[in-house]
Amino acid sequence: MTQWVLHLIDAGGYWGIFVLMILENVFPPIPSELIMGIGGIRVGQGRMAMEWLLLAGTVGTTVGNYFWYLVGHILGFHRLKPLVDRYGRWATLEWRDVERLDHIFGKYGQIVVFVFRFLPAFRTMISLPAGLFRMGHVRFLAWTAGGALIWNIILAYAGYVLGQNFRDIDKYVGPVATACVVGAIALYLWRLATWKPRG
Repeated sequence: MTQWVLHLIDAGGYWGIFVLMILENVFPPIPSELIMGIGGIRVGQGRMAMEWLLLAGTVGTTVGNYFWYLVGHILGFHRLKPLVDRYGRWATLEWRDVERLDHIFGKYGQIVVFVFRFLPAFRTMISLPAGLFRMGHVRFLAWTAGGALIWNIILAYAGYVLGQNFRDIDKYVGPVATACVVGAIALYLWRLATWKPRG
């Protein structure tokens, strides 16, 4: 993974960062920590400028998240009802739960989207419900970009300060992301086993 990311960054420069950050959000197994960290290393080597690195990374992140937002927006909140009525058991959801989520996104959507930008695995997943529950386009893009910029600054400066040692983060990021996914699957299986419709 590390060598492939390095090759694309060195071959594509800022465009490589931009494309990788889009892919990272459409296909989450590609870690943003590695992409922006290597970008920070290149800044330290004088091969990139920090402001252009952050611009490319943040715009790429926002575009990648917007893809999933649009998928949810096109599907739409009201098209969910027949699916929830028929398959709600497997999603451990009833329609009242969906209505509650709709209320949460209507009232606190920007905070939810912003906070989830800092959570491995979940930062891309949150874009789908944001679209489903019709969070405003501008509001979604603004809060996604704001959270992404802060996260990218942290990662890029970590790469800048740590230099080549930052590449070792790939040894830790992978297991942490895997643990988050395994935890989410375990939580789902537990909910599936214990879920009962409230009638």
